[in-house]
Amino acid sequence: MPARSMNLAVDGMSCASCVGRVERGLGAVPGVSDVSVNLASETAHFTVESPAGIADAAQALDDLGYPARRASVTLEIESMSCASCVGRVDKALAQVPGVIDVNVNLAAETATVTYFEGAVDIATLIRAATDAGYPATRADAGASQDRAARKADEARDLSRRVAIATALALPVFLLEMGGHMIPAVHMAIENTIGRQASWLIQFALTTAVLIGPGRQFYLKGFPALFRGAPDMNSLVAVGTGAAYLYSLVATFLPGLLPDAVRAVYYEAAAVIVVLILIGRWLEARAKGRTGAAIQKLLGLQARTARVLRDGETVEVDIDSLNTGDLILVRPGERIAVDGKVTEGESHVDESMISGEPVPVTKGAGAEVTGGTVNGAGSLTYRATRVGADTTLAQIIRMVEQAQGAKLPIQGLVDRITLWFVPAVMAIAALTVAVWLVVGPDPTLTYALVAGVSVLIIACPCAMGLATPTSIMVGTGRAAGMGVLFRKGDALQGLGAVQVVALDKTGTVTEGRPELTDLVLADGFSRPEVLGLVAAVEDRSEHPIADAVVRGARAEGVSLPDVEGFTSITGYGVRATVAGRDVLVGADRLMAREGIDTGALAQVETDLAKKGRTALFAAIDGRIAAVIGVADPVKPASKAAIAALHDQGLTVAMITGDKRETAAAIAAEIGIDHVIAGVLPDGKVAALDDLRKYGKVAFVGDGINDAPALAHADVGIAIGTGTDVAIESADVVLMSGDLRGVVNALTVSRATMRNIKQNLGWAFGYNVALIPVAAGVLYPVFGVLLSPVLAAGAMALSSVFVLSNALRLRRIAPAMDEGATPRPAAPHPRAAPAEQGA
Repeated sequence: MPARSMNLAVDGMSCASCVGRVERGLGAVPGVSDVSVNLASETAHFTVESPAGIADAAQALDDLGYPARRASVTLEIESMSCASCVGRVDKALAQVPGVIDVNVNLAAETATVTYFEGAVDIATLIRAATDAGYPATRADAGASQDRAARKADEARDLSRRVAIATALALPVFLLEMGGHMIPAVHMAIENTIGRQASWLIQFALTTAVLIGPGRQFYLKGFPALFRGAPDMNSLVAVGTGAAYLYSLVATFLPGLLPDAVRAVYYEAAAVIVVLILIGRWLEARAKGRTGAAIQKLLGLQARTARVLRDGETVEVDIDSLNTGDLILVRPGERIAVDGKVTEGESHVDESMISGEPVPVTKGAGAEVTGGTVNGAGSLTYRATRVGADTTLAQIIRMVEQAQGAKLPIQGLVDRITLWFVPAVMAIAALTVAVWLVVGPDPTLTYALVAGVSVLIIACPCAMGLATPTSIMVGTGRAAGMGVLFRKGDALQGLGAVQVVALDKTGTVTEGRPELTDLVLADGFSRPEVLGLVAAVEDRSEHPIADAVVRGARAEGVSLPDVEGFTSITGYGVRATVAGRDVLVGADRLMAREGIDTGALAQVETDLAKKGRTALFAAIDGRIAAVIGVADPVKPASKAAIAALHDQGLTVAMITGDKRETAAAIAAEIGIDHVIAGVLPDGKVAALDDLRKYGKVAFVGDGINDAPALAHADVGIAIGTGTDVAIESADVVLMSGDLRGVVNALTVSRATMRNIKQNLGWAFGYNVALIPVAAGVLYPVFGVLLSPVLAAGAMALSSVFVLSNALRLRRIAPAMDEGATPRPAAPHPRAAPAEQGA
């Protein structure tokens, strides 16, 4: 491209020195000149000589610490009918300077474009797709509903066109094929209206089919062909057009053809259009059903809510709700938005969000989720998240993003299909040439039939639909089971996982420990130590700290004032309480501070062997007590781990607990491999160590799990965990236990199996039938495929792929509420169940 001016939006600039650094950094990039940086508008203006220069400039900004701002937009794309269309839309959008990534989805008929903000605007993207022959519009917030309505309208329009085309083509088929197949019909036509009149009737009816229901193939196919970018419509237009034009010559200019090859193929042109329209009608109906999961989620949204305002109950539209509103929910009503209960008690059915069928008891202080259904009681709750911030809105957004994802396997398909249609047209031309040279008489007739058959049968519709339809249905079904794929490639990555690594607290266990033991050193009393320790732990957010505080309050111990609280990551906590220096933490904290644990060291070891988490408490530099806390294992953990073993997976556990504590829990529930005593920043290294057994999925729920979730091949967050963990994960489980991991793996493997079946069919179909259509069987068996049969086979190929993808809607959860634990045995490939770190 010629040198052009470019703007990039820049983050992180706060002063004139930032501007200077950005200007110098951009000025040093080869091919970038005339740099001007504006602090007020936070933009960098420069001239670039090539598209690569834009990416180089953005990389330079990233390296400087002033990243170029990225944005993304989803466009609705019209007129895409096959995989080659996808490739052309992708190519047209990717060539726009400033575009980073393009993801075109044939099943959803959308393109998601990521670009450098300021370098390109949405109007330019829309124009690029439209100029390529695929009109585009920006998808709005209601795109899912609009798309479903559009597919329903499209299916209705196609059904009407199919009916008209069938009514017009049926007499053509009966006149021509009836005469060929049944001698009595042939004689009846000859003795009544005559052959020429029969051809004129066929001409009139076929012309009506082509310029009426079938005109879309020509209006789209020929322009694409003339642009040098032929698609499926081009194949149909050229194939049926050739049969129609040949028939016109035979009908109106018979002298141009020898008697031996004078025949008409009106029925082929008319019936091909009918069959392809039927295929597209079935496709439109099936595509509408692939988005059923999103429609179901959208249907969960309440439309109105009863709000307390100025002492009165007012029914308002859900879009009018504000954070802090007090909302009343009557028995059987749907909860409008997320919030916290302030009054009342009821059971709430959360199955549509979490996949858990058992209603959950809600009382004052409990959190409720928009879209769930209230039971027999009445609740008043305060709205905490409204609009796009609600859990349901975020779930819908995640599912839409996952459904629009392009898996790594799709990249190969796109590269092949981009050149597929031109290759097919070349094969068709070669087929005609070969038949004209070596074919038997009448050679022109045989050449025409074979060429048209190749064009019609080779449509790559099935290839383009093979992957996206399975993704849409699979991720939708997963959402119904409480499994959200935040990142589309996780769907493929999870199926290849061989090791599942689990965080312990809150993942394997309940994450709500209870105080079980307090063993004192000589010279200390229980109320004194428990009060001092609980006062310190009251400042900590760790679940173990909460257990100590709850234990102290249950015993009626008062908590003194705390000063100078410090959290020592990976070791424990320290504070001054009532003038005394108090340390609470693991044995490594005592060792670091030089405090002798004495006889209590053995007590701590004994507690750990019982599966307790044991902490030391030191007061004024002297060991005071060992505290034992037990975090009960979640009821479903043992059964879930057994189910993972049944799927051929190795299960590991990574924990900061002592080896003895971790080994006791591992033995109880069947964990194969334990990495214990791990500091938060050591979980990443632990995952690298586990990779010698294969690809690793990590399951966690806490803030300190975020680095490991991001580092694992697939990160799986427990949905009841922290927002940081969920944002770092590839997959989110709305349920609070490990059954969701089993269900996620089941969906992933079933979806990838389905995609491979679809791709195997789509490619195998074309590889097998293109040669048959070209006539390779004719010399041996005398078989030459009719263009009509080719059209039927092509239509059925796409319908097969869509129908196969829709089978994923019937995936049953591998584990549900009724799953019962069973004895768990170590996996045969397991490593020794102990390892300190």
